[in-house]
Amino acid sequence: MFKDLPMTADAILAMEWSDYEPYFKDLQARELTASNLDEWLLDWSAIADHLDEQYTRLFVATTQYTDDTEIEQKFNHFIEAIQPPSRVEEQKLKEKLLASGLESPNFKMGLKKMRAEADIFSEANLDLLVEEQKLNAEYNKILGAQTVLWEGEELTLSQMYPLQKARDRATREKAWKLVVAERLRNREAVNDLWTKFMAVRSKIVQNAGLADYRAYAWAQKFRFDYTPEDCKTFHTAIEQVVVPLATRIYERHRQKLGLDTFRPWDQLVDTSPDEPLKPFDTLDEFKSKARDIFTKVDPRFGEYFQAMMDGDLLDLDNRKNKAPGAYNLIYGVTRKPFIFMSDTKTHLDVETILHEGGHAFHAFEAAVVPYFHERAETYVPAEFAEVASMAMELLGSPYITKDQGGFYTEREAARARLEHLEGLVTFWPYMALVDAFQHWIYENPQQGSDPLQCEKKWGELWERFMPGIDYNGFEDARDTYWHRQGHIHTSPFYYIEYGLAQLGAVQIWANALENQKKAVEDYRKALSLGSTVSLPELFQAAGAKFAFDAETLKTYMDVIESEMDKLDQILQ
Repeated sequence: MFKDLPMTADAILAMEWSDYEPYFKDLQARELTASNLDEWLLDWSAIADHLDEQYTRLFVATTQYTDDTEIEQKFNHFIEAIQPPSRVEEQKLKEKLLASGLESPNFKMGLKKMRAEADIFSEANLDLLVEEQKLNAEYNKILGAQTVLWEGEELTLSQMYPLQKARDRATREKAWKLVVAERLRNREAVNDLWTKFMAVRSKIVQNAGLADYRAYAWAQKFRFDYTPEDCKTFHTAIEQVVVPLATRIYERHRQKLGLDTFRPWDQLVDTSPDEPLKPFDTLDEFKSKARDIFTKVDPRFGEYFQAMMDGDLLDLDNRKNKAPGAYNLIYGVTRKPFIFMSDTKTHLDVETILHEGGHAFHAFEAAVVPYFHERAETYVPAEFAEVASMAMELLGSPYITKDQGGFYTEREAARARLEHLEGLVTFWPYMALVDAFQHWIYENPQQGSDPLQCEKKWGELWERFMPGIDYNGFEDARDTYWHRQGHIHTSPFYYIEYGLAQLGAVQIWANALENQKKAVEDYRKALSLGSTVSLPELFQAAGAKFAFDAETLKTYMDVIESEMDKLDQILQ
């Protein structure tokens, strides 16, 4: 067993390729036998964890401080000088394991995923993958630098979010238009970057010897349990079952607001006559109340979150030159998660911390899985990883009231929960739009490489899936909306996971409405499996069904609509 690997963050960050190489040579030189296979896999996992933690810490820093050139240089050094040779050595180890014919009964899914990785590996792609990561960083830099001037104060686009929820329509319209103008100011820069992304991905596919980038992404994301046609079945089911309800929700909002037409700047406004929700004043209050909610779901979750509070594993404040969005990543050596978000002092923050908290607890629970290739985020199916986060949003929702240690009065909590459920409904069509758009791009790579053709197609799909919002006169804002959807640019084909996972999460929540204790027990059990079993088996362990069909979707849409009616009655 490797016992001399560094264990502190500073020591791991200081590692060079020359520090890693001897360990890879050791693994390559060992004769593999049935008796030493598990130890060999554990040693490989230790090296993989160190590489993963070094990369993750460097990446996190680039998102925390997008304008810091020293951080950027350190990240680029890793992806240029350490990552490529490590991938070559990883490939050699995969080939060694696969050639041995040995199969550990404890490593079935890990082996299956290694075969998929080995099939698409090409040394000629290493430089291209580095180039793609640099383009990702450039995309984040463009979006991270976006600010607007509001009443003499420079604000990030995240800081503009509360203004777009303003009751005063003139205020939210002005805020929305300022944000759109800033995004359109970067239209050419994002479009130029897009053509570079597509050129790089075209070369990656050619080197991998595959028909198209979708085939590459399917193997890369270990999508063994469903096909592109299943995705299209899901799109159609959403169009049939969800789009009509989402359109009715928009119409109800229009009527409550007394508007002639429902415009894009009307999407976020709270239609309640009550004061806007203000969950907290300080980040310390936010964190402590979040911990109390997690404790109510399960005491162990509260302990996990307290460990994150104590361990400097949360970056939640809003500041300039911080990348947009929110995420949870795992430091491989310590097996501890890290949550990144930018607070807006709105209910969005509550939903975000519940969501990312679910991801974090997945990391804590799966830490018992011994092998990196069945535990790390790269290997856990995203379709289930998002169940962990989305289910936590719903499992935590009964405890957001002040009498449970949360943020709101009972009436405020009803508003928040109703808004959340409406958000689930309106999200599914948007998810289908994003996924359908990506299928079109890579089925038609020549057109998909042309930003203007992309804008046109996005507009067409928007009309198919999002008919309830009137963009008349603001077609440019609608047609370039895909610019802000980072997954399209930096993680192609990553979005269907959210829709599939949402259906799984709603099933777990429906179980909790009947028996909360049992539902949470099943949820935790499934999280602890990491990626040691198949995707349908993970869903089954959590008490859910992995599905794409309209019938299943309709069953749980009815549960959502029933709960929405109950919450609406509280607010009457």
